[in-house]
Amino acid sequence: MWLLFAILSAVFAALTSILAKIGIENVNSNLATAIRTAVVLVLAWGIVFLTNAQKGLSSISTKSWVFLILSGLATGLSWLCYYHALQTGEVSKVVPIDKLSVVLTLILAFVFLHERFTVKSAAGTLLIAAGTLIMVL
Repeated sequence: MWLLFAILSAVFAALTSILAKIGIENVNSNLATAIRTAVVLVLAWGIVFLTNAQKGLSSISTKSWVFLILSGLATGLSWLCYYHALQTGEVSKVVPIDKLSVVLTLILAFVFLHERFTVKSAAGTLLIAAGTLIMVL
């Protein structure tokens, strides 16, 4: 089931870039990010209440709160930078650079989460990085 959701994530991320590039025309990138964030906020809380997941709020540990807040800050900064880059650059150049996050995530997962870094994942990481460079240079 995780694979289906990962594929859907990629599809929606691709749509996000195209829809954002069209929608951001003549709109301040920070304002556009705030509008996008408001929509995501309403959607996410709607799903929480629809699935009755709000009952889990009281059981969230302090550590989880801290890391979820830090993750939210990182997401917000990423979106602000992404929208500014989209507004001033070509989607075909911005998106591949943004997807270097895959390379950085794999490296950070190895360093901080002690996840396995195999020859296969190293080769994939290098290919993603090389492909990104080829596309944007």
